Amino acid sequence: MKIVSTIEEVRNQVKAWRKEGCTIGFVPTMGYLHEGHMSLIDAAGENDKVVVSIFVNPMQFGPNEDLASYPRDLDHDAKLCEEHGVDLIFHPTPEEMYGDSFYAYVDMNTLTQELCGLSRPVHFRGVCTVVAKLFNIVTPDKAYFGQKDAQQLAIIKRMVKDLNMPLTIVGCPIIREEDGLAKSSRNTYLSPEERKAALVLSRSIFLGREMAEKGERDCEKIIAAMTAEIEKEPLAKIDYVKIVDLETMQQVKKIEGGILAAIAVYIGKTRLIDNFMYETEA
Repeated sequence: MKIVSTIEEVRNQVKAWRKEGCTIGFVPTMGYLHEGHMSLIDAAGENDKVVVSIFVNPMQFGPNEDLASYPRDLDHDAKLCEEHGVDLIFHPTPEEMYGDSFYAYVDMNTLTQELCGLSRPVHFRGVCTVVAKLFNIVTPDKAYFGQKDAQQLAIIKRMVKDLNMPLTIVGCPIIREEDGLAKSSRNTYLSPEERKAALVLSRSIFLGREMAEKGERDCEKIIAAMTAEIEKEPLAKIDYVKIVDLETMQQVKKIEGGILAAIAVYIGKTRLIDNFMYETEA
């Protein structure tokens, strides 16, 4: 496994692999890898070569967000990557990615106006811009994203479609702890008391999914039940609890076709997200 920090090194390696007829799978990350990331890397193993990027992207953080404190541990990440068969880690600096001045951005309208896009207005412009750059640098055949970040997954899929990017986006299931909490690098911020309180997210998600599976189609009733469950936890502060159309990310009143029920909740100062997808039978 190689670790490189420049765009030129990535392109040279990919070019050599292409000459050998290799297919390339790509997993973009911000590092501090856990089992959720490993599930993406394992899925990417269906390709001949696997590339992982580790880059804490400053463009997707707002002024008062956790850019400076976001956990970083390249040695830990590299060990995990090597154990899971990664061939190349791309670990650039912000200067390598953006240079001294940077003027080009990728904006996605409509899909970014709800859920996390509403409370984090600069976030998805930063995500789309850096992911588009990474796709141009790595030129993968397939790229792998977790369904925990369901809005991000929908946005990236649409960006690839709208901009005619020559790759396939693969969504991979949420990986959870044994007690149900969705795996996240931000879980490391939680104190023992907050870690216990954070289980209210998965309890709320499981409750909403159970209601949908038992035939409830009124989104307001599901949202109300999920909200009530979260409000039982004193350490929890709700950012949003919403149900949206799976393709447009716009709020819906009734479950028809594919929907995404998504929540964002602060446990203390840590903002966590979770979701479930549900699709009615045609």
